[in-house]
Amino acid sequence: MAFRILTVCTGNICRSPLAAQLLRARLAPLGVIVESAGVGALAGEGMPAPARQIAERLGVTDATDHLGRQLTADHLREADLILAMARDHRRAIVELLPAATRKTFTVRELARIAGEVTDDDLRQDVAGAASTDDALRAAVLMAASFRGIVAPPASPDELDVVDPYGQSTAVYERSAGQLVPAVEATAVLLERAALLAS
Repeated sequence: MAFRILTVCTGNICRSPLAAQLLRARLAPLGVIVESAGVGALAGEGMPAPARQIAERLGVTDATDHLGRQLTADHLREADLILAMARDHRRAIVELLPAATRKTFTVRELARIAGEVTDDDLRQDVAGAASTDDALRAAVLMAASFRGIVAPPASPDELDVVDPYGQSTAVYERSAGQLVPAVEATAVLLERAALLAS
């Protein structure tokens, strides 16, 4: 069964679709399925122009196809990795499905953890994986085990991606500036796990 990533924000029209689009393109060679949803989705709405323009500038080719959708417990059950855009989304996810705790991170939280994971750490956890998908699942569980080891940021706000909805273009840019490096770090972690397992 393919490894599945779910990205989550509030309206599912700015942050989580951009994260999903970037991860989908980056991880396509691994056969990963990436979707997004919102805890208070603007269901059926497309990405606002500033979000769409940033996505297109970053190489996303399907930004105009996105439509917001409401998060459900089934989405959470199906996902192997859930990336919340902020702590309040992570809290809403865990309230909706407590069993999702170990596979749910804010995207910036996972990026911080990924920076501390060595190849030796990963190798120990993914060795013997029957498939690339199983190796990715093992990497997620390993990252969860690092939560108490990696030092927290100076401010908890550093775990969140700022919400740009209805804000100025500058806020959209600041949001993307927080999101893109975190997505990159997440992708690199999963790519490393796949490589070490092969």
